[in-house]
Amino acid sequence: MRVEYINPFVESAFNVMKEVLQTNVRRGELYLKSTSMPVMGVAAIVGLAGDVEGRVLFDMEKNTALAIASVMNGEELTAMDDLVKATITELANMITAQAVTKLHELGFRFDLTPPAIFTGDNMEISNHEVEALIVPMETPYGKVEINVAIRERG
Repeated sequence: MRVEYINPFVESAFNVMKEVLQTNVRRGELYLKSTSMPVMGVAAIVGLAGDVEGRVLFDMEKNTALAIASVMNGEELTAMDDLVKATITELANMITAQAVTKLHELGFRFDLTPPAIFTGDNMEISNHEVEALIVPMETPYGKVEINVAIRERG
């Protein structure tokens, strides 16, 4: 996986989260994951197709999703309802849109699927034939992992 694909997602996640949460965001150490991996409970996934193919997953615990959605909506949200899901989906949209704009400026062409959100315990994402790069983002509300699995179409 080329770093040119990863950096726009890392930068965009950092910038968007810092802006919408109005707080410090710290990037953790990146690491690779090549097999199935559990997700933390709330995951927004965006598919990519074109010059590259794959997906970007925004993964967090339920409490983190509730706290982020509360901040973004300016009210305390305590249940994993449609508003919380729509808010996390919108966060994924904002980050992905900014990253794709940067990638288009670099000459890469591809389309995105709208974000889909998954919630629940004991979920697992499998990466077939492509390694996933995990970028942890630490916020005062909890950790959000940006999980990027992209490869060039061959």
